[in-house]
Amino acid sequence: MPPTVQTLPLATLFGMDERALAERLIRHDTSTHDGLQSAAGFVRGWLDSNDVAVDARDFDGLPVLYADVGAREPEAPTVIFHGHLDVVPAFAEQFEPVVDGDRLIGRGAYDMKGALAAMLWALVDVAKQSAIRVKFVCVPDEESEDVDRRSTDELVKEGLRGDFALTGEPTDLHIGVQAKGVLAFRAEVKGTAAHGSTPWLGDNAILKAHDAFRRIETLPFSRQSSDLFDRPSINLARIEGGDAFNKVPDRCQMDVDIRYLPNQDPQEILAQIDAIADVEVIKQFVRAPAIVSRRNPYVLALRDAVSEANGGDVLSVGRDGASDAFAFLEAGIPAVEFGPVGAGHHGPEEWVSISSLRRYREALRDFVLHLPEQLAGATAPEAADRLVEGGLS
Repeated sequence: MPPTVQTLPLATLFGMDERALAERLIRHDTSTHDGLQSAAGFVRGWLDSNDVAVDARDFDGLPVLYADVGAREPEAPTVIFHGHLDVVPAFAEQFEPVVDGDRLIGRGAYDMKGALAAMLWALVDVAKQSAIRVKFVCVPDEESEDVDRRSTDELVKEGLRGDFALTGEPTDLHIGVQAKGVLAFRAEVKGTAAHGSTPWLGDNAILKAHDAFRRIETLPFSRQSSDLFDRPSINLARIEGGDAFNKVPDRCQMDVDIRYLPNQDPQEILAQIDAIADVEVIKQFVRAPAIVSRRNPYVLALRDAVSEANGGDVLSVGRDGASDAFAFLEAGIPAVEFGPVGAGHHGPEEWVSISSLRRYREALRDFVLHLPEQLAGATAPEAADRLVEGGLS
Protein backbone atom coordinates (compact mmCIF):
# COMPACT_ATOMS: atom_id res chain seq x y z
CA MET A 1 0.00 0.00 0.00
CA PRO A 2 1.52 3.41 -0.97
CA PRO A 3 2.46 5.88 1.79
CA THR A 4 -0.40 8.11 2.90
CA VAL A 5 1.43 11.28 1.83
CA GLN A 6 1.16 10.25 -1.83
CA THR A 7 -2.63 10.41 -1.68
CA LEU A 8 -2.68 14.03 -0.47
CA PRO A 9 -3.68 16.88 -2.82
CA LEU A 10 -0.83 18.59 -4.66
CA ALA A 11 -1.37 21.86 -2.78
CA THR A 12 -1.01 20.03 0.52
CA LEU A 13 2.19 18.41 -0.64
CA PHE A 14 3.54 21.85 -1.54
CA GLY A 15 2.67 23.11 1.92
CA MET A 16 4.51 20.20 3.53
CA ASP A 17 7.56 20.98 1.40
CA GLU A 18 7.80 24.60 2.48
CA ARG A 19 6.95 23.83 6.09
CA ALA A 20 9.54 21.08 6.36
CA LEU A 21 12.24 23.28 4.88
CA ALA A 22 11.27 26.23 7.10
CA GLU A 23 11.47 23.99 10.18
CA ARG A 24 14.96 22.87 9.20
CA LEU A 25 16.06 26.47 8.82
CA ILE A 26 14.53 27.56 12.14
CA ARG A 27 16.48 24.87 13.99
CA HIS A 28 19.75 26.64 13.14
CA ASP A 29 20.55 29.38 15.66
CA THR A 30 21.58 31.92 13.06
CA SER A 31 22.07 34.68 15.59
CA THR A 32 25.53 33.11 16.01
CA HIS A 33 28.52 32.69 13.71
CA ASP A 34 28.49 28.89 13.96
CA GLY A 35 24.75 28.74 13.35
CA LEU A 36 25.07 30.87 10.22
CA GLN A 37 27.84 28.66 8.87
CA SER A 38 25.79 25.53 9.55
CA ALA A 39 22.61 26.95 7.99
CA ALA A 40 24.45 28.20 4.91
CA GLY A 41 25.97 24.76 4.43
CA PHE A 42 22.53 23.20 4.68
CA VAL A 43 21.02 25.62 2.13
CA ARG A 44 23.90 25.07 -0.25
CA GLY A 45 23.49 21.30 0.00
CA TRP A 46 19.73 21.54 -0.45
CA LEU A 47 20.09 23.61 -3.63
CA ASP A 48 22.73 21.27 -5.00
CA SER A 49 20.43 18.30 -4.38
CA ASN A 50 17.72 20.09 -6.37
CA ASP A 51 20.04 20.72 -9.35
CA VAL A 52 20.62 24.40 -8.64
CA ALA A 53 24.29 25.34 -8.68
CA VAL A 54 25.20 27.68 -5.85
CA ASP A 55 28.33 29.68 -5.08
CA ALA A 56 29.43 30.72 -1.62
CA ARG A 57 31.74 33.55 -0.69
CA ASP A 58 33.07 34.91 2.56
CA PHE A 59 32.06 38.32 3.84
CA ASP A 60 33.85 39.31 7.03
CA GLY A 61 33.88 35.68 8.09
CA LEU A 62 30.21 35.08 7.26
CA PRO A 63 28.76 33.10 4.31
CA VAL A 64 26.99 34.73 1.36
CA LEU A 65 25.17 32.40 -1.07
CA TYR A 66 24.49 33.16 -4.74
CA ALA A 67 22.69 31.24 -7.48
CA ASP A 68 21.82 32.19 -11.05
CA VAL A 69 19.11 30.33 -12.98
CA GLY A 70 16.93 30.75 -16.05
CA ALA A 71 17.78 32.83 -19.10
CA ARG A 72 21.42 33.24 -20.15
CA GLU A 73 21.07 36.03 -22.72
CA PRO A 74 22.55 39.34 -21.48
CA GLU A 75 19.46 41.28 -22.58
CA ALA A 76 16.99 38.97 -20.76
CA PRO A 77 14.89 40.60 -18.00
CA THR A 78 16.58 39.92 -14.69
CA VAL A 79 14.90 39.51 -11.31
CA ILE A 80 16.72 39.25 -7.98
CA PHE A 81 15.34 37.08 -5.18
CA HIS A 82 16.94 38.33 -1.98
CA GLY A 83 16.79 36.74 1.46
CA HIS A 84 18.68 36.62 4.72
CA LEU A 85 19.58 33.76 7.06
CA ASP A 86 20.41 35.73 10.20
CA VAL A 87 17.97 36.35 13.04
CA VAL A 88 18.00 38.38 16.23
CA PRO A 89 19.03 36.48 19.39
CA ALA A 90 16.48 34.32 21.20
CA PHE A 91 16.19 31.68 23.90
CA ALA A 92 17.29 28.16 22.97
CA GLU A 93 13.73 26.81 22.94
CA GLN A 94 12.72 29.34 20.26
CA PHE A 95 14.95 27.49 17.79
CA GLU A 96 12.81 24.37 18.15
CA PRO A 97 9.85 24.96 15.78
CA VAL A 98 6.33 24.36 17.07
CA VAL A 99 3.21 23.86 14.94
CA ASP A 100 -0.08 25.21 16.27
CA GLY A 101 -2.79 24.81 13.64
CA ASP A 102 -1.71 26.90 10.67
CA ARG A 103 1.01 28.63 12.67
CA LEU A 104 4.65 27.63 12.52
CA ILE A 105 6.21 29.20 15.61
CA GLY A 106 9.90 29.84 16.14
CA ARG A 107 12.65 32.42 15.90
CA GLY A 108 12.87 33.64 12.31
CA ALA A 109 9.66 31.94 11.19
CA TYR A 110 8.27 35.30 10.00
CA ASP A 111 11.55 37.20 9.58
CA MET A 112 12.40 35.51 7.33
CA LYS A 113 13.09 31.77 7.31
CA GLY A 114 9.55 30.89 6.26
CA ALA A 115 9.84 33.23 3.28
CA LEU A 116 13.34 31.93 2.56
CA ALA A 117 12.11 28.33 2.49
CA ALA A 118 9.33 29.15 0.03
CA MET A 119 11.70 31.32 -2.02
CA LEU A 120 14.13 28.42 -2.32
CA TRP A 121 11.34 26.18 -3.61
CA ALA A 122 10.25 28.90 -6.06
CA LEU A 123 13.82 29.15 -7.31
CA VAL A 124 13.76 25.43 -8.08
CA ASP A 125 10.36 25.85 -9.77
CA VAL A 126 11.66 28.48 -12.23
CA ALA A 127 15.18 27.15 -12.73
CA LYS A 128 14.40 25.42 -16.04
CA GLN A 129 12.53 28.26 -17.77
CA SER A 130 14.61 30.28 -20.25
CA ALA A 131 12.85 33.65 -20.60
CA ILE A 132 13.73 35.35 -17.30
CA ARG A 133 17.03 35.36 -15.48
CA VAL A 134 16.64 34.90 -11.72
CA LYS A 135 19.49 35.71 -9.38
CA PHE A 136 19.20 34.40 -5.84
CA VAL A 137 21.18 36.08 -3.07
CA CYS A 138 21.13 34.96 0.57
CA VAL A 139 23.01 37.14 3.05
CA PRO A 140 24.03 36.62 6.69
CA ASP A 141 23.86 40.15 8.10
CA GLU A 142 20.56 41.89 7.38
CA GLU A 143 19.87 42.09 11.12
CA SER A 144 23.38 43.36 11.90
CA GLU A 145 23.86 46.55 13.91
CA ASP A 146 26.77 47.46 11.63
CA VAL A 147 25.09 50.10 9.50
CA ASP A 148 28.29 51.06 7.67
CA ARG A 149 29.20 47.72 6.08
CA ARG A 150 26.76 45.05 5.00
CA SER A 151 27.11 42.31 2.44
CA THR A 152 24.18 43.38 0.24
CA ASP A 153 25.59 46.89 -0.08
CA GLU A 154 28.98 45.47 -1.04
CA LEU A 155 27.51 43.06 -3.59
CA VAL A 156 25.64 45.89 -5.29
CA LYS A 157 28.75 48.06 -5.27
CA GLU A 158 30.65 45.18 -6.86
CA GLY A 159 28.14 44.99 -9.72
CA LEU A 160 25.14 42.89 -8.69
CA ARG A 161 22.42 44.17 -11.00
CA GLY A 162 18.92 43.35 -12.15
CA ASP A 163 15.79 44.98 -13.51
CA PHE A 164 13.83 44.31 -10.32
CA ALA A 165 14.64 43.04 -6.83
CA LEU A 166 12.39 41.37 -4.31
CA THR A 167 13.38 40.80 -0.69
CA GLY A 168 11.33 38.40 1.43
CA GLU A 169 10.68 40.63 4.44
CA PRO A 170 7.34 40.23 6.26
CA THR A 171 4.43 41.89 4.43
CA ASP A 172 1.50 39.46 4.88
CA LEU A 173 1.40 38.77 1.12
CA HIS A 174 1.10 42.46 0.28
CA ILE A 175 3.69 44.40 -1.71
CA GLY A 176 5.86 46.87 0.17
CA VAL A 177 6.36 49.74 -2.30
CA GLN A 178 7.43 52.30 0.30
CA ALA A 179 9.65 52.15 3.37
CA LYS A 180 10.38 54.81 5.94
CA GLY A 181 13.78 56.43 6.06
CA VAL A 182 16.16 55.90 8.96
CA LEU A 183 17.57 58.65 11.15
CA ALA A 184 19.62 57.10 13.94
CA PHE A 185 21.63 59.36 16.18
CA ARG A 186 23.59 59.49 19.41
CA ALA A 187 23.02 62.53 21.56
CA GLU A 188 24.97 63.70 24.57
CA VAL A 189 23.18 65.38 27.44
CA LYS A 190 25.15 67.38 29.99
CA GLY A 191 24.35 67.87 33.67
CA THR A 192 26.15 68.92 36.84
CA ALA A 193 27.91 66.49 39.17
CA ALA A 194 27.27 66.38 42.91
CA HIS A 195 27.55 63.89 45.76
CA GLY A 196 24.93 61.15 45.60
CA SER A 197 23.72 62.04 49.08
CA THR A 198 22.81 65.57 47.96
CA PRO A 199 21.28 65.17 44.50
CA TRP A 200 19.52 68.55 44.81
CA LEU A 201 22.94 70.19 44.44
CA GLY A 202 23.50 68.61 41.03
CA ASP A 203 21.71 68.31 37.70
CA ASN A 204 21.18 64.64 36.82
CA ALA A 205 22.10 64.08 33.15
CA ILE A 206 20.25 60.74 32.97
CA LEU A 207 16.99 62.32 34.08
CA LYS A 208 17.58 65.19 31.67
CA ALA A 209 18.14 62.71 28.83
CA HIS A 210 14.83 61.01 29.60
CA ASP A 211 13.06 64.37 29.61
CA ALA A 212 14.76 65.30 26.35
CA PHE A 213 13.53 62.11 24.70
CA ARG A 214 9.98 62.86 25.82
CA ARG A 215 10.34 66.27 24.17
CA ILE A 216 11.59 64.65 20.95
CA GLU A 217 8.42 62.53 20.91
CA THR A 218 6.31 65.72 20.83
CA LEU A 219 8.27 67.77 18.26
CA PRO A 220 6.33 68.92 15.16
CA PHE A 221 7.78 66.21 12.90
CA SER A 222 6.32 63.51 15.17
CA ARG A 223 2.76 64.55 14.29
CA GLN A 224 3.09 64.43 10.50
CA SER A 225 1.68 61.72 8.21
CA SER A 226 1.85 60.60 4.58
CA ASP A 227 -0.31 58.61 2.15
CA LEU A 228 0.84 55.19 3.45
CA PHE A 229 1.99 56.07 6.99
CA ASP A 230 0.08 57.67 9.84
CA ARG A 231 3.21 58.83 11.67
CA PRO A 232 6.97 58.39 12.01
CA SER A 233 8.27 56.04 14.71
CA ILE A 234 10.61 57.16 17.49
CA ASN A 235 12.44 54.68 19.71
CA LEU A 236 14.84 55.22 22.62
CA ALA A 237 17.16 52.33 21.84
CA ARG A 238 19.95 52.75 24.37
CA ILE A 239 20.90 55.05 27.24
CA GLU A 240 24.21 55.17 29.09
CA GLY A 241 25.26 57.47 31.87
CA GLY A 242 26.90 57.73 35.26
CA ASP A 243 30.28 56.46 36.40
CA ALA A 244 29.79 55.98 40.17
CA PHE A 245 26.84 54.99 42.33
CA ASN A 246 27.45 57.84 44.81
CA LYS A 247 27.66 60.61 42.24
CA VAL A 248 25.03 62.60 40.37
CA PRO A 249 25.82 61.83 36.71
CA ASP A 250 26.99 64.84 34.71
CA ARG A 251 27.14 63.06 31.33
CA CYS A 252 24.64 60.82 29.54
CA GLN A 253 24.41 59.50 26.01
CA MET A 254 21.29 58.15 24.35
CA ASP A 255 20.79 56.38 21.02
CA VAL A 256 17.53 57.26 19.27
CA ASP A 257 16.09 55.45 16.24
CA ILE A 258 13.69 57.54 14.15
CA ARG A 259 11.97 56.06 11.11
CA TYR A 260 10.88 59.14 9.21
CA LEU A 261 8.31 59.52 6.44
CA PRO A 262 9.04 59.78 2.72
CA ASN A 263 7.77 63.38 2.75
CA GLN A 264 10.03 64.46 5.64
CA ASP A 265 13.51 66.01 5.62
CA PRO A 266 15.92 64.40 8.12
CA GLN A 267 17.91 67.63 8.39
CA GLU A 268 14.79 69.49 9.46
CA ILE A 269 14.15 66.79 12.06
CA LEU A 270 17.71 67.21 13.37
CA ALA A 271 17.22 70.98 13.48
CA GLN A 272 14.17 70.52 15.70
CA ILE A 273 16.18 68.22 17.99
CA ASP A 274 19.14 70.60 18.13
CA ALA A 275 16.81 73.28 19.48
CA ILE A 276 16.32 71.28 22.69
CA ALA A 277 18.49 72.75 25.44
CA ASP A 278 21.53 70.76 26.66
CA VAL A 279 21.19 68.13 23.89
CA GLU A 280 24.04 67.74 21.38
CA VAL A 281 23.89 65.26 18.50
CA ILE A 282 27.41 63.80 18.27
CA LYS A 283 26.86 61.00 15.74
CA GLN A 284 24.22 60.29 13.13
CA PHE A 285 23.26 57.82 10.42
CA VAL A 286 20.74 58.63 7.70
CA ARG A 287 19.22 56.22 5.19
CA ALA A 288 16.74 57.63 2.69
CA PRO A 289 13.16 56.37 2.42
CA ALA A 290 12.29 54.05 -0.45
CA ILE A 291 9.59 54.53 -3.05
CA VAL A 292 8.79 52.33 -6.03
CA SER A 293 5.96 53.31 -8.36
CA ARG A 294 2.84 51.22 -8.05
CA ARG A 295 2.64 51.48 -11.86
CA ASN A 296 6.03 49.85 -12.32
CA PRO A 297 5.47 46.91 -14.74
CA TYR A 298 7.30 44.48 -12.45
CA VAL A 299 5.15 45.57 -9.51
CA LEU A 300 2.03 45.12 -11.62
CA ALA A 301 3.17 41.65 -12.66
CA LEU A 302 3.87 40.69 -9.06
CA ARG A 303 0.49 42.06 -7.99
CA ASP A 304 -1.30 39.91 -10.56
CA ALA A 305 0.64 36.79 -9.53
CA VAL A 306 -0.09 37.38 -5.85
CA SER A 307 -3.77 38.05 -6.54
CA GLU A 308 -4.04 34.75 -8.38
CA ALA A 309 -2.25 32.78 -5.65
CA ASN A 310 -4.05 34.56 -2.83
CA GLY A 311 -7.51 34.48 -4.37
CA GLY A 312 -8.13 38.16 -3.69
CA ASP A 313 -6.93 41.73 -3.86
CA VAL A 314 -3.37 42.67 -2.96
CA LEU A 315 -2.44 45.96 -1.31
CA SER A 316 0.52 48.18 -1.95
CA VAL A 317 1.74 48.95 1.54
CA GLY A 318 4.31 51.05 3.37
CA ARG A 319 6.88 49.34 5.58
CA ASP A 320 7.86 50.82 8.93
CA GLY A 321 11.22 49.08 9.03
CA ALA A 322 14.24 49.36 6.77
CA SER A 323 15.69 46.43 4.83
CA ASP A 324 18.38 45.50 2.34
CA ALA A 325 16.02 46.62 -0.43
CA PHE A 326 17.59 50.04 0.04
CA ALA A 327 20.89 48.83 -1.42
CA PHE A 328 19.17 48.01 -4.71
CA LEU A 329 17.14 51.22 -4.73
CA GLU A 330 20.27 53.28 -4.16
CA ALA A 331 21.71 51.72 -7.32
CA GLY A 332 18.55 52.59 -9.29
CA ILE A 333 17.11 49.06 -9.19
CA PRO A 334 13.38 49.00 -8.33
CA ALA A 335 13.01 46.86 -5.21
CA VAL A 336 10.07 45.83 -3.04
CA GLU A 337 9.54 43.86 0.13
CA PHE A 338 7.23 40.87 -0.17
CA GLY A 339 6.75 38.07 2.32
CA PRO A 340 4.19 35.59 3.73
CA VAL A 341 1.58 36.03 6.47
CA GLY A 342 2.59 36.00 10.12
CA ALA A 343 3.32 38.15 13.15
CA GLY A 344 5.58 38.71 16.12
CA HIS A 345 8.93 39.06 14.39
CA HIS A 346 11.72 39.69 16.89
CA GLY A 347 9.29 38.76 19.65
CA PRO A 348 8.73 35.70 21.87
CA GLU A 349 5.84 34.25 19.83
CA GLU A 350 7.04 34.80 16.28
CA TRP A 351 5.02 32.77 13.76
CA VAL A 352 4.33 32.35 10.07
CA SER A 353 1.21 30.97 8.43
CA ILE A 354 2.01 27.56 6.94
CA SER A 355 -0.67 27.86 4.25
CA SER A 356 0.67 31.26 3.20
CA LEU A 357 4.07 29.71 2.49
CA ARG A 358 2.51 27.73 -0.35
CA ARG A 359 0.76 30.84 -1.69
CA TYR A 360 3.99 32.78 -1.43
CA ARG A 361 5.89 30.14 -3.40
CA GLU A 362 3.18 30.01 -6.06
CA ALA A 363 3.15 33.81 -6.36
CA LEU A 364 6.92 33.98 -6.89
CA ARG A 365 6.80 31.14 -9.38
CA ASP A 366 3.91 32.59 -11.39
CA PHE A 367 5.46 36.07 -11.25
CA VAL A 368 8.53 34.78 -13.07
CA LEU A 369 6.69 32.46 -15.48
CA HIS A 370 4.16 35.10 -16.60
CA LEU A 371 6.53 38.07 -16.53
CA PRO A 372 7.43 37.96 -20.26
CA GLU A 373 3.82 38.46 -21.34
CA GLN A 374 3.33 41.15 -18.69
CA LEU A 375 6.38 43.08 -19.89
CA ALA A 376 5.32 42.68 -23.51
CA GLY A 377 1.98 44.26 -22.66
CA ALA A 378 3.44 47.19 -20.69
CA THR A 379 2.78 50.58 -22.24
CA ALA A 380 5.55 53.08 -22.86
CA PRO A 381 4.60 55.29 -19.84
CA GLU A 382 4.63 52.22 -17.59
CA ALA A 383 8.06 51.24 -18.88
CA ALA A 384 9.29 54.79 -18.24
CA ASP A 385 8.07 54.55 -14.65
CA ARG A 386 10.65 51.86 -13.99
CA LEU A 387 13.40 54.34 -14.76
CA VAL A 388 11.90 57.50 -13.32
CA GLU A 389 10.38 56.21 -10.09
CA GLY A 390 12.25 52.98 -9.47
CA GLY A 391 14.71 54.42 -6.96
CA LEU A 392 14.80 56.72 -3.96
CA SER A 393 12.34 59.50 -3.30
